[in-house]
Amino acid sequence: MTAGISYTFWRNPADRDDPVNLAELDEQTRRAIEMQTPWPRPKWLLDGVARMRYPTLWEAVRTIWRADGPYQPTPAEELVWHVNHILTNHYSTRSANDPGARKGRPESPVTERHVEHHIPVRVNGIAVDGMRVDTDPHVLGLGADLGEAGVLTAVLDRDALPYLTIEFSTRSLAP
Repeated sequence: MTAGISYTFWRNPADRDDPVNLAELDEQTRRAIEMQTPWPRPKWLLDGVARMRYPTLWEAVRTIWRADGPYQPTPAEELVWHVNHILTNHYSTRSANDPGARKGRPESPVTERHVEHHIPVRVNGIAVDGMRVDTDPHVLGLGADLGEAGVLTAVLDRDALPYLTIEFSTRSLAP
């Protein structure tokens, strides 16, 4: 089982109306946001359309729970899969001049050999033994095996890194 979280990215969270918070939108997205429909749209849909004006860290953090068994992926494999998923699905419009681009996909996908081990990752205020993928110009991947709590992986856009404090905390599930 996997739970993934995407985040709206605020460069200036103290003033969400600050134009610095707006995403760079292509013409097609801009038209889709401004399109008027002949029927009323529910509030949740209007809220989602309004959020399209702001950058999103897509599927930035995941927690994976694994069943016991001989074929479960390792924590490093989970991190590699998450990094490749983000690269393939959210960076598929790389320019043709990008040496990492070929038909919208990385020429050299991330593999387990790209994973650095024994990297401190902060979880609930404590540095735990984690791992990192720091080989792509677009994203940074982090992960940690949390034992019975699962595997934490995060894939973060490098452009957002100067604005982020990279620390994770557990959330309790509503009863």
